[in-house]
Amino acid sequence: MATTNLSNYDKATIPNAKKFRFGIVVSEWNPEITENLYLGAEQALLENGATKENILRWNVPGSFELIYGCKHMLATQKLDAIIAIGNVIQGETKHFDFVCEGVTQGIKDLNIIYDVPVVFCVLTDNTKQQSIDRSGGKHGNKGIECAIAAIKMAALREF
Repeated sequence: MATTNLSNYDKATIPNAKKFRFGIVVSEWNPEITENLYLGAEQALLENGATKENILRWNVPGSFELIYGCKHMLATQKLDAIIAIGNVIQGETKHFDFVCEGVTQGIKDLNIIYDVPVVFCVLTDNTKQQSIDRSGGKHGNKGIECAIAAIKMAALREF
């Protein structure tokens, strides 16, 4: 369980994102969660200097498809960072474990293979309420946290 608000950050410590181009790949599964994550990410990018023209959004059917969506975006677009947004909620079968493991490893692999950071913004919660709490609820919005990470990683590429 998150013990801090995921939306808190010190704006004075964040590089200006004006010159960066961001990709956001969003899972359509659990849209009430993923749309809130997207809105938080977009808001944070814009508040820190990014322009709407430099934020590219693609949708994919589910969290497992985030890997291919991000890979295709990396291969076809000139970007400084990508945010992969998804949500997987524990059910009664092992499907949760397989999807979470596959998505985690797939995004890790993209970070190793490509020279553009892919930020993991996939909520993997036990309950829908936990996802609500982390997508704009009492724990803030993980989308904001991931957008800040994307800005910092885009700036790191300049070194």
